[in-house]
Amino acid sequence: MEARLGPALGELCDAGSCAAFAFLHLPGSLAPWTDTGLDVSEGDALTILAEGTIVTSEALRLRAGARFHLWRRIVPGGQVLKGTQDTTSFRAERAGRVELGILHGEWATPAGELATPAEAWPNASGALDVAVVRWAPGVAPERGLAALRARLGADRRVDAELARLRHPVLRPPGWEYLWRLGESDTFSCRTEQGRGAIACHTRDDAAILRRALDLPTSEDATLSWRWRIDALPSGEPEDALLQHDYLSVAVEWESGQDLTWLWSSRLEPGRVFRCPIPQWAPRETHVVVRSGAAGLGAWQSESRRLHEEHVRVLGAAPGRIVGVWLIAVSLFQHGEGRAEFDSLVLRSDGREVELC
Repeated sequence: MEARLGPALGELCDAGSCAAFAFLHLPGSLAPWTDTGLDVSEGDALTILAEGTIVTSEALRLRAGARFHLWRRIVPGGQVLKGTQDTTSFRAERAGRVELGILHGEWATPAGELATPAEAWPNASGALDVAVVRWAPGVAPERGLAALRARLGADRRVDAELARLRHPVLRPPGWEYLWRLGESDTFSCRTEQGRGAIACHTRDDAAILRRALDLPTSEDATLSWRWRIDALPSGEPEDALLQHDYLSVAVEWESGQDLTWLWSSRLEPGRVFRCPIPQWAPRETHVVVRSGAAGLGAWQSESRRLHEEHVRVLGAAPGRIVGVWLIAVSLFQHGEGRAEFDSLVLRSDGREVELC
């Protein structure tokens, strides 16, 4: 990467379009954080171009690219963030030094402290090669990348980021991605029969889209929605770790517990199981609402009585509802899932909240 991009970026710096750049080789065994050597001011425009694969376990086929493993932060004081694809462009949210890190597992805090044991890194393999570019003041990433391409000709990394910038995936309004998993292009806005809907396309990735709420869970509280599942990301029972690819709707309570209702490939409706991912097992419980291929490709309607289900499944009365999630995972078996959601409505304590 450096041999090809370096000379052209140097020319752009001489021409005044690029302010600075750095190349890094990040082995999968290298724990966060790595200093890029680039200082930024608030509002500076940057682009990250990455390629390669991180292998968490060759035997278990656990591997992914930059869009899952590569994270960044600006120190001091910055939050961990990642791109939606293997390439990304962004504005610096604060002044400081840019750092990059390979994540296995999960963060403990938004500042970048690790929840995953340090032993997870030495056993990993693979690597990412990364270019970080700080554009000159007044030069937008699209303009800078177009100038870079003019010097290089076709380049898959530059072309991928130009395409991403020119055809952005629009996140549904009012929703945010769960910070622990980072930004994604998994969910997008869509119009279905004149109504607003949320489309989902997951491929070898994991994402949680969250709508923040603050409501008591009344005894008659319900969550209802329609979904059309066109493709399930797993053909195996999802209650095993290496088969835990699924699509679901979830509710999060102030206790930190969440219930998630999934369409399973094989598990029988009514089946309840704790999340098989170790970091999520203490806080997440799955309930199977549909199973198998029957009904795929057609709109289906669901309704769950939240107070009743929380007591039945978790054994205690619920507190306040703090969020609703849409979840899509396809990372373990490297498959693909497609779905759409609409008419997602939460009713509790005499209130009705239309979520999509």
